[in-house]
Amino acid sequence: MARKAKELGALEVGRLETPGLNFVGGVSGLALQVSDTGAKSWILRVMIGGKRRSMGLGGFPDVTLAGARESARAARAKINEGIDPIDDGKAKRSALAASRAASVTFSEATMKYIAAKESEWSSPVHALQWINSLTDYAFPIIGKVFVRDIGQAQVMSVIEPIWLTKNETATRVRGRIEKVLDWARVRGYRSGENPARWRGHLDAILAKPGKIQSVEHFPALPFDEIGAFMVKLRQQEGTPARAVEFAILTAVRLNEVTGAVWQEINLAESAWIIPKERMKMDKEHRVALSDDAVAVLKAMPRTGGLIFLNTKGAELAGNTIKRVLRRIGHGDITLHGFRSTFRDWASERTNYPKDAAEMALAHSIGDKVEAAYRRGDLFEKRRLMMRDWGKFCGTVALPATVTPIRSKTVA
Repeated sequence: MARKAKELGALEVGRLETPGLNFVGGVSGLALQVSDTGAKSWILRVMIGGKRRSMGLGGFPDVTLAGARESARAARAKINEGIDPIDDGKAKRSALAASRAASVTFSEATMKYIAAKESEWSSPVHALQWINSLTDYAFPIIGKVFVRDIGQAQVMSVIEPIWLTKNETATRVRGRIEKVLDWARVRGYRSGENPARWRGHLDAILAKPGKIQSVEHFPALPFDEIGAFMVKLRQQEGTPARAVEFAILTAVRLNEVTGAVWQEINLAESAWIIPKERMKMDKEHRVALSDDAVAVLKAMPRTGGLIFLNTKGAELAGNTIKRVLRRIGHGDITLHGFRSTFRDWASERTNYPKDAAEMALAHSIGDKVEAAYRRGDLFEKRRLMMRDWGKFCGTVALPATVTPIRSKTVA
């Protein structure tokens, strides 16, 4: 029978300096290993499956004598149960490492998704729009949550508070969450159904966007006053004024102008191709550029990125546009209202087809049957219409005068 080691106390263990294994007693096979450099660590010598093995229990003094004896007893208890504590520890460490590798938060997954997909996006601003919308609405709530743990409750906590008040924004945020979670599932960061999907899932518990989006009538300028307005606008200097002028001449939405990049412009064909990712209807939109709209672009510096930059080299803010309108005495009008001005002009002063005006505004055709059969986008007709609109914007309407036909004679 092997000689049992003397059970040492904490002070005696602290004084051990002899290199090699110094058995401390208390638990069979427990020793303090001292290296040639003086470093100390705990070793448990055991027999597992008929083979002698050495099991590390941690360094000294981080692991105390009492802690080492407790770990040694637990290891021997596992051996008595037929469990190899060394292999068991390796398996647990491997599982922990795998779990950490698969533990990706929603904010981390979003950035990974954007990095993977932004090369196929035609506009570099698209990534910024993604980040801004999710930073504002999703990250504060689920940004630090592992994607594997995101369920319907977490998705609803993001979109439900803004579903009725900011439905268009909420719809975009929901769609972006859905894409990130789809990406995470394929990459192995989560499993199961996507809790952010709309069809057959959230559409059963949320009101349909088309039913709750109220029609907002934006203050608009009568089309007969557009010429005089443009005179004042063209007297304003600076990029914001040019952005307003370009928006009016193209009849597009504010965010489509402020997010416009040079890669979307084809000056040779006088066309502007707005990718579907930046469009409200999620469909690519071709804009016919009149000579006046092209002139605005040619006057802007070519930066390679955004066309209309603020003084800090970033995207123009909506308040900057409002200040331009206030300076020329039209603070009561919104830029979106000029789309109504254009639509009224097309309807009342031209013979262009109604659909041409609707397509210029990137509206969907109301008649589903007609929309199903229409293949083109009336681009050449729209080119002529935008040419005429540009000319109309540059014409100041003369005030109407009334000439009396008959004078009243006083008797």
